Amino acid sequence: MNERIPVGILGATGMVGQEFVNFLRGHPWFDLTWLGASDRSAGKSYREATSWRLGGVMPPGVGQIVVSESQPNGGPRLVFSAMDASVATEIERAFAAAGHIIVSNSRNHRMEEDVPLLVPEINADHLRLIQEQQRQRGWKGQIVTNPNCSTVVLAMALAPLKPFGIRRVIVTTMQAISGAGYPGVASMDINANVIPFIGGEEEKMERETQKILGEFTGVRVDPLQAKVSAQCNRVPVVDGHTLSVSVELENRPTHAEIIAAIRGWRGVPQQKGLPSAPPCPLIYMEENDRPQPRRDVERENGMAVFIGRLRTCPVLGYKFVALGHNTVRGAAGAAVLNAELMKSEGWLDK
Repeated sequence: MNERIPVGILGATGMVGQEFVNFLRGHPWFDLTWLGASDRSAGKSYREATSWRLGGVMPPGVGQIVVSESQPNGGPRLVFSAMDASVATEIERAFAAAGHIIVSNSRNHRMEEDVPLLVPEINADHLRLIQEQQRQRGWKGQIVTNPNCSTVVLAMALAPLKPFGIRRVIVTTMQAISGAGYPGVASMDINANVIPFIGGEEEKMERETQKILGEFTGVRVDPLQAKVSAQCNRVPVVDGHTLSVSVELENRPTHAEIIAAIRGWRGVPQQKGLPSAPPCPLIYMEENDRPQPRRDVERENGMAVFIGRLRTCPVLGYKFVALGHNTVRGAAGAAVLNAELMKSEGWLDK
């Protein structure tokens, strides 16, 4: 590209907003020029309004940007949203109605029939829902979403198995504390402990996975008919959601066929060489004790999903472990990759 596209971030001062700021550092296509946040932060420089919580230092040049109110007046056309779910619905809709392209990490619009819930390697064709969205709502802009941080790991792990006929899935998650934001879970609750409840998480995993792996019919997505059952737990890990998955497959492939499908799986981002796309979106590990969050989650810039321990399940047929970076592939990095796909297919030009 000869000229970088100006972009903004809604909810820029929170943890996911900071992940967007960090992930966009030096991006070859996108130039971060605008930051939106709450009224109490508006008018301050980003450095004044933000307590930087990520590793390292704030990217150069960002600290001087003056934070704006979260209103569609003066911001760039392409805006990433890290808005809290309590306020995201009306704000994102106002921006879309005003002609902005919202690429959202918030949960609020994911399950609406005319909103793409996108994992670019899996369902790039779901972007065509935008046409129905604009037709029905009369928006000049659009909203595209990425999945819940645990859903994206499960959906990517299951995608290469879809040709074998997915019937039933049982998944148990061990989710990092960074997924709860800041200040997140109290240290007295999570230290040396497991919390077997994350509000709304199980329902999101079950429904979102079916939509992502569903078939686009031209005007809607018919969800995957497989049954998905999730149990979600918070564990004392900083970054990285680990999933234990059991799956029933109709065609009964061999273990070698499953591993070959995982290792050979690629999508549109890899074919197009998008800047944030990992060369291998799924990496199968042979070691008995891998993947592990501390050793693997930062690899591939946090954008790959790691799979290991494929073995026979006496109940459903097959079981394995999957790991992904919840604040990168499960949040900011996922949304940026969505925007890259949209640019590569002309959706930012329409």
